[in-house]
Amino acid sequence: MTLAATGLAAANPGFLSPSGVEIAFLLVGLVTLGAAVVTVTTRQLVHAALWLVMTLGGLAVEYLLLTAEFIAWVQVLIYVGSVVVLLLFGLMLTKAPIGRSPDADSGNRPVALAVALAAAAALVWVVVDAFRTTWIDLDGPAQGSTKVSGEILFRHWVLPFEALSVLLLAALVGAIVLSRKNAKEARD
Repeated sequence: MTLAATGLAAANPGFLSPSGVEIAFLLVGLVTLGAAVVTVTTRQLVHAALWLVMTLGGLAVEYLLLTAEFIAWVQVLIYVGSVVVLLLFGLMLTKAPIGRSPDADSGNRPVALAVALAAAAALVWVVVDAFRTTWIDLDGPAQGSTKVSGEILFRHWVLPFEALSVLLLAALVGAIVLSRKNAKEARD
């Protein structure tokens, strides 16, 4: 490499010279991907829920690395804090087995793998197609900032957010109803 090329590469860091944040993003992404794979492949329901906590926590760290602090804390509070706790309560209230569960494997792994790969390919295609010609102005206001995210959330996403909260409430009420039926049947 010539001296001019070395000076040019130092002045314009690019894909081949990643920063510490980019390396951390990649490492956390790999750990999160591994946790997600273990979440869907484990046969123990409680372990799957705990691996889901790690997966969702890893996504929150990724949001922090992308300087989207508001979205990261929403991820922690709503998904890690509420959804997983609701899932664990549902497992406890329905008396799901703690250890290995033979019911957790239906034998449709090849079909599930094909559907997962097709969904992943469709998602990658949609994201690449949607942002192919998009230019992001890095000198403008930060897109992940609390102000921008809050304005978008409360302007465009209030109804889906409230619908999700009603859905979670219905799931919790359903788990309580199922557990009360089992308790009543045990007394009879």
